[in-house]
Amino acid sequence: MIATQPVTAASHQVTRLAWLDALRGIGAMAVVAEHALPWLMPSLRPYWFSLGMYGVLVFFLVSGYIIPASLEKRGDVGAFWISRVFRLYPLYLLVIVLVLAMAFWVPVRAEVPRDPSGVAAHVTMLLDVVHTGALADPMWTLSYEMVFYLLVTALFVGGVHRRSGRLAIAFGLVAVGAGLVLSAPLLPGPWPAVVSCVLFVVGLGCLITGRFRTVAAYALGLMALVLLVFGSYVPWFGAAILAVMFTGTALYRWERGTGGLGPVVAAAALVAAAPVWSIQAGWWWVQPDVWIITMILAGGTFALGMALRGRRVPGVLTWLGLISYSVYLLHHPLLKYLNALAGDLRSLPPTGRTALGLGYLVALLTLSWVTYRFLETPAQALGRRISGRWPSSPSPTGRDIPVPG
Repeated sequence: MIATQPVTAASHQVTRLAWLDALRGIGAMAVVAEHALPWLMPSLRPYWFSLGMYGVLVFFLVSGYIIPASLEKRGDVGAFWISRVFRLYPLYLLVIVLVLAMAFWVPVRAEVPRDPSGVAAHVTMLLDVVHTGALADPMWTLSYEMVFYLLVTALFVGGVHRRSGRLAIAFGLVAVGAGLVLSAPLLPGPWPAVVSCVLFVVGLGCLITGRFRTVAAYALGLMALVLLVFGSYVPWFGAAILAVMFTGTALYRWERGTGGLGPVVAAAALVAAAPVWSIQAGWWWVQPDVWIITMILAGGTFALGMALRGRRVPGVLTWLGLISYSVYLLHHPLLKYLNALAGDLRSLPPTGRTALGLGYLVALLTLSWVTYRFLETPAQALGRRISGRWPSSPSPTGRDIPVPG
């Protein structure tokens, strides 16, 4: 007979959020497959939908769902940003060091500027929205995560953070409009990366310390919005991503009974239509049929996760979710090093590619577990200790905002 333990609030919270970890794990492995299959098993790569964009959309829906909830639960902007810094930057900086250290063997991508703007863009993570190539290709998505954090912070400080459905629709409309009229960044050159870096560092210091916090939150939110629309490589795409993220937040509101599904449907329709008439929509994965199928699969995966959130999640999926950030950032550099070591992988016989593929997967998951266990976990724990001792600041309503459920 197996002894049972009482369900504590903490264990209930872990169980309740396990489905989000599972979705992160699925999203990360989809992106790995998108990048690895063309080299290792090209016949298995689908073209009726985009595996990589499917994984990215799942990630963005998860972030949209959980990030505003995390800020509202804390009710403290400073503590929120301390946790974000310690969550994102340690592994991010490690990958940057790895790529630079290995540049003697595998040169840095040509898209990365060899001037201060490249450094500035990597400091802020605002790479894509200041039209700057990343040292590791998957880092581009972190640009939109950071934009979302800055916007959510400004909305929270202003006390209008619950209008998620309207924001999802608004960004969907911006995506459609930007696609019709914008074909390139309207803020060209290296200066957006440099100026935004100065504003980001100063503003982040204000958010964490509390000095001029309201002004800093509004300034950073406005900066993020301007860069998203006028500084992105593909303006319509950036706006569409924010629409997807606020759709995730709208789903969170609906689940809690504080919002409806109407905005979710409207935002999804706008995002689906955004590339149809866009000037910048020549890639195969944004053709209407592929784009819409990819959206449906990502949205369906998220909906299935929500529907099954009260059930036990397979341990392998939650484990993949825990190491998903490491998997996401490490997989592309490792694939490049494998290709440099073994030559053009596509020229190998099928058995050789299969063996290398399995070895690559084992190495990736092992290294990701190591970085999660010995870098991510201690860094997050340190962030929690620091934020726990940080002087709290009142929420916009003057009291802590609990997260229902």
